[in-house]
This record gives sequence, structure tokens and C-alpha cells, in this order.
Amino acid sequence: MYGLFVMVAILLWSSLSKVMFTVPAFWTLEVAQFALVAYYLVGGPYSIQLGSNVRMDLFYGAWSDRKKAWVDSFTVLLLMFYLIVLLYGGLDSIAYSIQYQERSPSLWRPLMWPVKAVMCFGIFLMLLQSISELIKDIAKIREVEL
Repeated sequence: MYGLFVMVAILLWSSLSKVMFTVPAFWTLEVAQFALVAYYLVGGPYSIQLGSNVRMDLFYGAWSDRKKAWVDSFTVLLLMFYLIVLLYGGLDSIAYSIQYQERSPSLWRPLMWPVKAVMCFGIFLMLLQSISELIKDIAKIREVEL
């Protein structure tokens, strides 16, 4: 939740610097984008942990808890496959960014590896949360209390 306040503060500074000082801050838009990346990639696993993610309830709502657990475990396995592939590519991209000192093509030209590291951290947290959800679903299928 606080990530949004950080992003709003950055964009507010951008607006104020353009109006009051008549000097645009070239870094503000890119830093706001980086803050948004951190917000949704680190916030995603947290929303799944709280159970506040959105599900299509057309058929799902009428199913029994056990059938929901079967479907959820299947979809979590697909999600885990996707996250593993994404994490593999992300780690490779971080290695490339560090090796060649990759920079953004903007006027400010910040290094790219820190934001890529935050992205990989968020993907890793999502993978851990997916494993947790899979364990919970297997426990529901086997009718075991956690």
C-alpha cells in the first residue's frame, strides 16, 4: 500500500519541479515506473496470501471445496511452470545487465540491474506463495487440517 504513496510523491515532485523551478526532473518518470514495478510484483504474492485475488466465479462458486482444490492445484502448477521460466529468464537478464553495465536508453540513463533484481525477487516470492497454495490445495484434497 505504501508503494503507491511513494509513486505519488515522485510524480508530485515531478509536477512541482516543472511548475515552480521550470526545470523538469528527468529522473521522476522512470523512478515512478520502477516504483510501480516493485509495487505490483511484490504486492502480487501478498494479495494471493490474503486471498484477495480475483477469480472467475461463473462455475467455480458452485463447486465443492474439494473440486475447487483440484482445479486450483492444476492452475497453480501451470502458474509455477510460468514463474520458473520467467525467473530463469530474469536471472539471465540480471547477469547480462551486470556484466555489460546495461543502462536505460533515457536521458537519465540509470543502471537496469537493480530494477531487474526487484523483479526477480517479486517473481521468486510469487513462486514461494504458489508452492504454499499448492500445499494448501493438496491438504484440502486429502481432507487434512493444516
